[in-house]
Amino acid sequence: MDALQIYVHPTAVVETAEIGTGTKIWHFSHVLAGARIGKNCVLGQNVTVAAKAIVGDYCKIQNNVSLYDGVVLEDYVFCGPSCVFTNILTPRCEVPRRNKFISTRVCYGTSIGANATIVCGVTLARFTMVAAGAVVTKDSKPYSLLVGVPARHSGWAGRHGLRLRQTENGSWQCPESGWLYREEAGNLTCLSHPDDSPIS
Repeated sequence: MDALQIYVHPTAVVETAEIGTGTKIWHFSHVLAGARIGKNCVLGQNVTVAAKAIVGDYCKIQNNVSLYDGVVLEDYVFCGPSCVFTNILTPRCEVPRRNKFISTRVCYGTSIGANATIVCGVTLARFTMVAAGAVVTKDSKPYSLLVGVPARHSGWAGRHGLRLRQTENGSWQCPESGWLYREEAGNLTCLSHPDDSPIS
């Protein structure tokens, strides 16, 4: 692992998996055989990555998160502590449904708050911000701010994670960076920086 510049805490269990350089896996985490984890990721304490889960580059997965088969995290995804993913819509112990797992995709730059639940089959679009404790049951639009149970669109969050403010000319602006965004047909695009390019 040292030769690959990967850090695995002595209490973690890492089976034969694909793990990118610079990734750190902390206390009591478990990466199952076949899992794919990108470069420069951080897996906090007690994180589980299933065999058919995929984690992109530069992801941060906080404590007590389980990524089940079918969960796909694109690059720069943040998963807050104890957020929950599911893979079956109607689980019953009496009825085996391991062959009916439903995939969930979390797109580039999305952040998921602590204790939020992402119901399987959902796609969280690029740069979605999911509030702590929200229960997401539907797809989101890029830059959506989702809050509540069930989660609803409550505004826009920019690349820096803050709620955007509408300007006098109708565009949207980040109060931290000053970056401008434009809303067209219910969708938001960033005017100040390419959507497909990292901030730094």
